[in-house]
Amino acid sequence: MERLAGRIILLWGWRRALVAFLAGAFATLAQAPYDFFAACFISFPVLVWLLDGAAAPVAAGPLRRMLPAFAIGWWFGFGYFLTGLWWIGGAVLVEADSFAWALPLAVVGIPLLLAFFYAFACLVARLMWSDGIGRIAALAFGFGLAEWLRTFLFSGFPWNAIGYAAMPVPLLMQSVSVIGMTGMNVLAVFVFAMPALLAGRRHLRLGLALAAVLVAAHVGFGYYRISTPIPVDGRNLSVRIVQPSIDLSEKWDAAVRDRIFRTMLDLSAQPAQNGRPAPQMILWPETSVPFFFTDRPDALVALGEVLDDGQTLVAGAMREEGGNPSRADTRYYNSVVAIDGSGEIVDAVDKVHLVPFGEYIPFADLFARFGLEQFVAGPMNLTPGNSRHAIAVPGNVRAVPFICYEIIFPDLVAVDVASTDIILNVTNDAWFGDTPGPYQHFRQAQIRAVETGLPLIRAANTGISGVVDQRGRIVDALSMNTRGIVDAVIPLSPQGGENGFGSPRISGLVILFLLGVFGAALGLGQRQRWN
Repeated sequence: MERLAGRIILLWGWRRALVAFLAGAFATLAQAPYDFFAACFISFPVLVWLLDGAAAPVAAGPLRRMLPAFAIGWWFGFGYFLTGLWWIGGAVLVEADSFAWALPLAVVGIPLLLAFFYAFACLVARLMWSDGIGRIAALAFGFGLAEWLRTFLFSGFPWNAIGYAAMPVPLLMQSVSVIGMTGMNVLAVFVFAMPALLAGRRHLRLGLALAAVLVAAHVGFGYYRISTPIPVDGRNLSVRIVQPSIDLSEKWDAAVRDRIFRTMLDLSAQPAQNGRPAPQMILWPETSVPFFFTDRPDALVALGEVLDDGQTLVAGAMREEGGNPSRADTRYYNSVVAIDGSGEIVDAVDKVHLVPFGEYIPFADLFARFGLEQFVAGPMNLTPGNSRHAIAVPGNVRAVPFICYEIIFPDLVAVDVASTDIILNVTNDAWFGDTPGPYQHFRQAQIRAVETGLPLIRAANTGISGVVDQRGRIVDALSMNTRGIVDAVIPLSPQGGENGFGSPRISGLVILFLLGVFGAALGLGQRQRWN
């Protein structure tokens, strides 16, 4: 191990960049759908050894001294995000004749930009660097800080955060209910990087003991929580999830809209499966209604004929305000609407966190000068909703909807689910085909259920649709690219959900701070000894 570490430390030039890139790419195997978490026990020690050798000439100025660590982190991040997010390119190929030019921007441009977060992480770590376990703590702090920033900077995109690699199955998901994603990101890197100590003797026993304690606590708490009954308050909600598997090439084709809508009605009207009661709530995916209800009042009449009294349909639909597409002040929203048994729209919630360049164009006036109005196929540019609220569904149940990738933002979900009973997630991952993207998306939604202690009901156009309980276990689901329904009866917990102890968000930030202090103290102490 010492020999391998020495060879990696002494790498230079393009060989260092290549090894950093490959280490980041290999770490992608720890994410869904591969779930090979052991990959991180190789990638992060390699990253530690690369940073050990990230030295600049003695006479170099402050910026020059920072560059080697920054470059290593960037190449590691570029490998990680390129191999983990290449499937985003599928969105621009749905209408390839119009948007194929944007393929390099989607496949390479996004990873190129996201890599700067990991470059920042390695730079922060190198500023606190020491030998032994101190540098492991510094790296964990740097990545924890970078992943936290990734949740909100530049609109936020915390996809495939490192902490998800430590949670491939429900048994290993439970710790997130106590320390949140910030804590998971920090401690995951701390444990994943610990094998780097095998190349030396300093702090080896301490490091391995700490890693063993953290892993044992992670697994032990998971076993305890999985085996503990979920607290319920006696209420149940019977639900039906509709997965229509509609081809995106037909989605906005006026010639087939009636057929698409009829497919949705027929699936919703099927008898309950396996002797379950008739659904109180039916959930349709994002933009599953292929027209504006304001243009088709007959559609609401048809829904009223399908829905029984006491049933509520929650459907993804486009919504317009202004009513005249020729007017510049007409606004369009990506929404979910609640429709009662009489066919009346009783509530609506608009998507608050829109996808940049997919649903709206940042700095639209600037891009318009170059003729760029939208980078992926879709009906129009959208307006974000002002706020999110719970939808009342039968049985005195409050359900909070999150549209598409809104579900990947831990803090956003945690704030909006206070005093509610169920999380709803509607999405249309057909943009990305049968690639790792839909599996990664489902995993992150699954973690939100554990994090908040609330059941999750998810409807996706082509999959993955399903029901997830408060412990992250999949109650029932439909596989990718299948058409069908899921019927389930969900026991409800007291409003607000059940998490571990206190606020996971605060606990995670405390862990981040403490590990940063620990790493900085060791680094400062070592520099004082050198001086």
